[in-house]
Amino acid sequence: MTTNTRHIDPIPMIKVHGSHREMGRQIGEAFQEQIHHHINNTHTLIDASYTTLELTWTGAQNQARKYMPFAQERYPHYVEEMIGLAEGAGVPFEDVAVVNALEAVTIDALHLSKCTSIAINEQKSLNGHVYAAHNEDWLPEDEPDVYLIHAHPSVEPPFLAMTYGALLPNIGFNAYGIAQLCDSVFPDDSRIGIPRVIVSRAVLATKTPGDAIREALVPRRAAGYNHLLVHESGELYNVEVSARRFAVLYSMDGYLTHTNHYLDPNMQSIEADSDELVGTRVRYFRANRLLSQVDKHSLESIQNIQRDHINYPNSICNHAEDVLTPLDREKTVNALIIDLTERAMHIAWGNPCLNLYHTYYLDA
Repeated sequence: MTTNTRHIDPIPMIKVHGSHREMGRQIGEAFQEQIHHHINNTHTLIDASYTTLELTWTGAQNQARKYMPFAQERYPHYVEEMIGLAEGAGVPFEDVAVVNALEAVTIDALHLSKCTSIAINEQKSLNGHVYAAHNEDWLPEDEPDVYLIHAHPSVEPPFLAMTYGALLPNIGFNAYGIAQLCDSVFPDDSRIGIPRVIVSRAVLATKTPGDAIREALVPRRAAGYNHLLVHESGELYNVEVSARRFAVLYSMDGYLTHTNHYLDPNMQSIEADSDELVGTRVRYFRANRLLSQVDKHSLESIQNIQRDHINYPNSICNHAEDVLTPLDREKTVNALIIDLTERAMHIAWGNPCLNLYHTYYLDA
């Protein structure tokens, strides 16, 4: 994978329905190749990072296994979804557990995720629409494994979400006008508990802003995350969490930004490796400046922010894939813009500076 990767085809999408296990099985069967590839890549990453992580793949499986009872107690239906995915793809459940509980490996593995999220409500949009936009930065080898899920669960709201490999879907929006974008953060109080991907999967099933915030604050969280939550009414929140603390930040300016460091001072006090998190602050300030410079944003102006190359290669449009350290290699594997007013997702597969956006709609 190089910085010049261009995708001719749009990101593949599957429509699933039924119980959580049934949906997981449908996803596993449809994207068996991507799931196997993603798990193998994660295995390779852990092996290549042994001197840093001091962990083998078997050790990672054993660690992830410790997190599953907490997930099972609170969210048995999402564990069922993972079981169904493993069955459909023909992979061990333990491998799926590792991918969905990377905090079980080490917080250092989470440094791979260097994403940028922004939101704009009707105050700042040219057409009065409400937008949520996200650049997903991850291993370049996993870029081929990206896909979309258009789901009609039996007992939850329909949703449209982006994911890849064996990960549960969590970045997307649902039929109740709730959108969620997720960004890694690095607190020093992580513990064995409910993996953050499973918590954010639950947020995607909520029906009101209050319910979404409440779900993000579920007890016995394992690690830190930022949930940028957007409601179709124009309400914008950053919900910053660690395993034991949280802060809810609200926008009065019509736009909101988050990258990979805490914004709330109380949360910053428990931030691990804060001296290393320079690039995230550069992206945060840059995105805020670009948002503030335009009085009314359009779809095109949001795309231009996602294509920005200031501080290249560690820019909003990330091209830092040639770094030699395995845990520091990443690139933008997709850039998406959710239009909550239209119930649509515009998404570019790979770096948005090189690839076209394609549009998908949620049929509720």
